[in-house]
Amino acid sequence: MILAEKVSKRYGAKLALDKLDLQVSTGTVLGFIGPNGAGKTTTMRILAGTMPKSSGRVSIGGFDMDEEPLKAKALIGYLPENAPLYSHTKVKAFLLFCAQLRGIPENDIERAVEKSIARCELQSVVDEDMDALSKGFRRRVCLAQAIIHEPKVLLLDEPTDGLDPIQKMQIRALIRELRADKAIIVSTHILEEVEAVCDRVLAIAGGKAVFDGTAAQFAAAGRPDEVFAAIVGGKPLPAGNFPSANFSIEGGAVK
Repeated sequence: MILAEKVSKRYGAKLALDKLDLQVSTGTVLGFIGPNGAGKTTTMRILAGTMPKSSGRVSIGGFDMDEEPLKAKALIGYLPENAPLYSHTKVKAFLLFCAQLRGIPENDIERAVEKSIARCELQSVVDEDMDALSKGFRRRVCLAQAIIHEPKVLLLDEPTDGLDPIQKMQIRALIRELRADKAIIVSTHILEEVEAVCDRVLAIAGGKAVFDGTAAQFAAAGRPDEVFAAIVGGKPLPAGNFPSANFSIEGGAVK
């Protein structure tokens, strides 16, 4: 459902992404991790079609992002990092506007908005101005707009940023529910998120993939913070850390 082949991105002389390959099928949640500045947000923007790549290919649901961008983007729900909101707009009015932008038939808009509100636990703030919301509620409004049109692909950049522990549990439960008929990428720096909702893990550092395996293989390697530090720092993990895996890590790369 999500396919990126040899995707690179340059900002002038700086190479932010270096021939990144990525594939996520329906029913899978990919945890996308890496240190600050690794290229995670750049990758998410390229996949969503909001930023041009320098080279490579991106396909969403079989539609090439360059050749059929409208068809590709119609399949995507995107929760960007630090997503802007219309500050003086009420929550429900904003979601009604998003539903119209997404081309939801007029007779179905109210139902789609109410379903999105319920899924993101927004019932208590539907009549509040967005600029009066807490950071956690603003994040949940952003998630509600991302799922309002029942997309087949979800790109979630730091979905639980700013949420309290209970809100995090609710959003993680929602992601697990949504995975049944969607391909989902969760870009996060919160390693517990990987354990809570992800099937696979892709780690990048310096714009390059340094780990691509199952969440179980990632967990089997040891303490998540130590594994993360090793794979993004280019340090080898001790032999035997992957008792059930068909690969080893040498110098931070999957072999």
